Amino acid sequence: MENNLFAQHAAMVDKHLEAIFEKITQTPEQLKKAMLYSITAGGKRIRPALMLEIYRVCGGDPADILSFACAVEMIHTYSLIHDDLPCMDNDDMRRGKPSNHIAFGESTALLAGDALLTLAFETATDLPASIDAVRALRAIQMLGHAAGMCGMVGGQVLDLDSEHKKISLDELAKIQSGKTVAMIRVNAQIACVLADASPKVTDLCCNYCEYLGRAFQIVDDILDVTGDAKQFGKPIGSDEKSDKNTYVTLLGLPGAQQMADTLTNQAVACARALPGGEQLAALAEQLGHRSF
Repeated sequence: MENNLFAQHAAMVDKHLEAIFEKITQTPEQLKKAMLYSITAGGKRIRPALMLEIYRVCGGDPADILSFACAVEMIHTYSLIHDDLPCMDNDDMRRGKPSNHIAFGESTALLAGDALLTLAFETATDLPASIDAVRALRAIQMLGHAAGMCGMVGGQVLDLDSEHKKISLDELAKIQSGKTVAMIRVNAQIACVLADASPKVTDLCCNYCEYLGRAFQIVDDILDVTGDAKQFGKPIGSDEKSDKNTYVTLLGLPGAQQMADTLTNQAVACARALPGGEQLAALAEQLGHRSF
């Protein structure tokens, strides 16, 4: 990412992930290779970097919650592995590389995703003594809620069920609120809980991530039509191939872009209302106008 502070956060996450996997010695080697293949495939680390930056804005030291940030990235990565499976989106490329199931086989890919999900919750408990245990438990509960049947998994079910059907804009928003936005918004929820942020700051941070997540998904929909496959890291036109409902199919390209711009501006306004929120505002503008 061009944002220097977020690049620093992403580098911290990469280093911590490397340390976590170096300590893993008792798992089957093929499984570990499959997990590492996807977790080190060049993701932008947007979600964990968001958590670290919001925690910093709330007055905390980002290094204290690196394990939680890595846990979020593990869950995100597992979801991508499973999304690409033949029973889901059946995509052969991810981040410019063959999808996990192409590289390692479907059964190993499935298990690599399972292993990353369970490792995430093991990792999230590895916190310094300075983090209040009650707040940590609340944050773990939030992570499970966002990743599970009421969040990402539930949104994926609704998304699959909506294929080859006509749905409304409200129904699409409900799908994406679970599938995409939940795992972006939870970074603000966790950071604010762990930092014991005020209700006002918590609301601004959560609203920021809500707007950011919704804009991110719409831009993703736009890039699936207009993007470059080499930059995007996965095939262009996969939504159309799967007959998926997207903001582009419902609103057209101009309408989708207008909505993305509006949501980006709302995210920027929330960030600028936060003391020290300049980097969050810059990130929203960067993601809202990204080309991959």
